[in-house]
Amino acid sequence: MKIKTHQKNKKPIHVVAAVVENGKGEIFIAKRPAHSHQGGRWEFPGGKVEPGESAKQALARELFEETGIVVKKCRPLIQISHNYPDKSVFLDVWQVSDFDGEAHGKEGQETCWINKHRLDQFQFPAANKAIITAATLPQLYLITPQPDFQQRNTFLRNIENKVRDGIKLIQLRAKNLTPTQLDTLYHEAREICLTHGATLFINAPLAFANKISAEGVHLSSAELQATHHLPRTLLCAASCHSEQEIIKASKLGVTFIVVSPVLRTNCHPGAPPLNWEKFAVLCQSAPMPVYALGGMDQTHVEQAIANGAQGIAAIRSLWCSSKGL
Repeated sequence: MKIKTHQKNKKPIHVVAAVVENGKGEIFIAKRPAHSHQGGRWEFPGGKVEPGESAKQALARELFEETGIVVKKCRPLIQISHNYPDKSVFLDVWQVSDFDGEAHGKEGQETCWINKHRLDQFQFPAANKAIITAATLPQLYLITPQPDFQQRNTFLRNIENKVRDGIKLIQLRAKNLTPTQLDTLYHEAREICLTHGATLFINAPLAFANKISAEGVHLSSAELQATHHLPRTLLCAASCHSEQEIIKASKLGVTFIVVSPVLRTNCHPGAPPLNWEKFAVLCQSAPMPVYALGGMDQTHVEQAIANGAQGIAAIRSLWCSSKGL
């Protein structure tokens, strides 16, 4: 689980918050009372951790007190340290995927279930931005192998199989194609992704992604360092290998990053792996969700999450798997 840090000059108040899901793609949110801190804004239910409580105990207590539900299944999602002008908070955020009872505003607060992809239409406190991102991103990020343009129908069929199996986040990586071929293939693949509710990033220079009106762009670490501004029309991800690159990604406002190589890979046998301990340290410095890349397959998802990741990114193991999830 990862700590998102904005400022470090104040001792933060430890607060738990819950991303409560109902199995229909909806998340439970509540509106803060007008007289409270950040009053009138929407929030994820939760509250302060009392002395002697663990975060998980505080989560269970606060959710029952505020919403009337009894938590049955939860896991760490993300941690965020954030300074407001008047106070500093440390948000310990958990994903609740199973519970007893019917969630409601037990304390009279306004509440609603909202599709997770509409969360950005509501006004939340500033510290909640990374929570919203983490709540909407999947655990798997598929990176495609280099395609053969002449055999692209086979390539596109496999993309369709992946999104039908449940893969919702894909990076088209096709360094071997001409710009015209890459433009054609991206839009053919994007049409498939749109049909099945998946998001397609293109691994390409920012100017090219912007020119072809891509939905999202994934920047290499070199392209990240050369970028000074991101257009608002593009989602942006980036590859990072160091804390310095993560700082640059944060300044640009990148949506999420991929950190690699976590384990040794066949593709880059000479690259020394970070291993999980160093990966966890990099995750702690990242104010956005992180995917683990390098030697990853679906058996590593829980280990990646335990070390601060949103999930895993992979090429071969996800492209060749029979099921996406």
